[in-house]
Amino acid sequence: MFKHTLIKIGSYALTGALLTTMLIQCKPSLEIEPRDQISDAALFSTPGNADLFLNDIYNQLPDVNNETLNLDQAADNSYVGAEWMWGRTTIYNSSLNPNDVPGGPGDNGGSWNWGNSYARIRKANLFIKKVTESEFPAEYKKSKVAEARFLRAFFYHYLWTTYGGVPLITEPLSNLTQGDSINRPRATAAATFKFLTDELTAIVPDLPLRVAGNDMGRPTKGAALTLRTWVELYHASPLRNPGNEVARWAKAAATAKEVMALGVYGLFPDFEKLFYVENKNNLEVIFDRQYKSIVKGHQREGRSGPAFVNGIQQSWGNLAPTQELVDDYAMDNGKAITEAGSGYNPQDPYKGRERRFYQSIIYDGSVWQNDTMRTRRGINALNEIDLGSANDVSNTGYYGRKTLDERIGGQTSLAQSPGGNSYIFFRYADVLLMYAEAQNEAAGPDASVLSAINMVRARGALPTIEATYGTVTKDKMREILRRERRVELAFEDKRWWDVLRWKIANGPNGVLNKQATGMVIERRNGVLTYTPTRIVSKTFLDRMYTWPIPQGVLDQNPAMRAQNGGPDGWVNGQNPGY
Repeated sequence: MFKHTLIKIGSYALTGALLTTMLIQCKPSLEIEPRDQISDAALFSTPGNADLFLNDIYNQLPDVNNETLNLDQAADNSYVGAEWMWGRTTIYNSSLNPNDVPGGPGDNGGSWNWGNSYARIRKANLFIKKVTESEFPAEYKKSKVAEARFLRAFFYHYLWTTYGGVPLITEPLSNLTQGDSINRPRATAAATFKFLTDELTAIVPDLPLRVAGNDMGRPTKGAALTLRTWVELYHASPLRNPGNEVARWAKAAATAKEVMALGVYGLFPDFEKLFYVENKNNLEVIFDRQYKSIVKGHQREGRSGPAFVNGIQQSWGNLAPTQELVDDYAMDNGKAITEAGSGYNPQDPYKGRERRFYQSIIYDGSVWQNDTMRTRRGINALNEIDLGSANDVSNTGYYGRKTLDERIGGQTSLAQSPGGNSYIFFRYADVLLMYAEAQNEAAGPDASVLSAINMVRARGALPTIEATYGTVTKDKMREILRRERRVELAFEDKRWWDVLRWKIANGPNGVLNKQATGMVIERRNGVLTYTPTRIVSKTFLDRMYTWPIPQGVLDQNPAMRAQNGGPDGWVNGQNPGY
């Protein structure tokens, strides 16, 4: 058998050669006859061969730890001045159009790239079909088909959150034998949602409660339920639920509670070390992409760490937290910096902040790899804030710390890919916050809501909501929860989707429709001054909540071009506004 699901496929000497011959090539539309150089009969002749094919599907999960641009860069958590990065200018200028659709994060083709997503879905469909038809042992067939269905749903959920309704294809199609019938119309956004929840419900009985050893990285019951929770929460949120149907919130809360009731997850005690390689399979992780140092490693520290360390350039500095994110970290008494009694001093802004601030943000005066980081002006510091985007130094006056391993030097990271810690798609703190949000919207801030959010805050040594605020309203709890999600899940590619589903990106107060700021620090008359300074202005149009179908896809698919009106308001198969 193989070793780690997502690791060993890259380390077997024969695997790369074998998979080169057996990978399926797809044109940019939906399907094309695979030009396999190895027959299906040989490919699926044994469970071992089938495992190799399934491993390659796992390998198509977004390779985000090797991504140059974190998705928080597209939102309002981070800003890097490099205009060449995927989608940066397109998103910031709201110039998104059917001929310019960024593929999303992931060094292996983008998490929401249309063509790549359907290529991955086709592989899953082929695996499901061939294994179902095989004479492999029944238990093998049941578990492996469930895994492939989970992966297919995972790829589809990115398409659904990005584009709304999409063609739902659950069989491998062939243009040679089926001709134009492979051109499938879009399912509505509602029908796509139903497909996702039905699939994720159906596979739960066939997935294990836990995995261990060589099976780490495979989906479990908890992974399927957590993905379903997220899909249901997205469906319940203002973007997809303008009428605020309370039943949608209640459903998401109920599914999150199923995850909590499994009894296999908890919060890892040390927030910072949660992301270290020695803790990669800890009790908080629900679903992740696995790596192995050097063999199948990543370069996150080199791509995202502080630019200059100990006098030399180490990294590319591609995590640069904005002042807006920094401001959302609470004080150590649990209060937001804008609230009365917080104790916040804008001229001593890094004093007395909550523990997660120090575990997540590198600021002027922080120590990283035994080097005191200086981003202030006027002392010729190598990391002095770079408002002009002249080099890799932070544009905001901050670097990210969270998710990075301080023991790995940036140059070593780029040269050797030593990163072995996982990229976590879902962890238990996210489930607790999803439950608290959904339950608050469904029933108000009851005891279960308080319990869930207080568990997350307690790890950061924050007092309970009750101790900080007393009794809170639903609206106040919503405000607290949104801030809590931003801080707890910073740099984990959640903020973009949260901003979209809450529909807070556009309009006069839209968080992606205004300037982002950094912190300029200077010494004047012997006193350090702290001045929030504009670093970039952004525009977000209403149409961008749902992205355009790539024009090349529509050009090749008359079934989609024929779709007009309906609940999603399509025009010739395209989303409104494009």
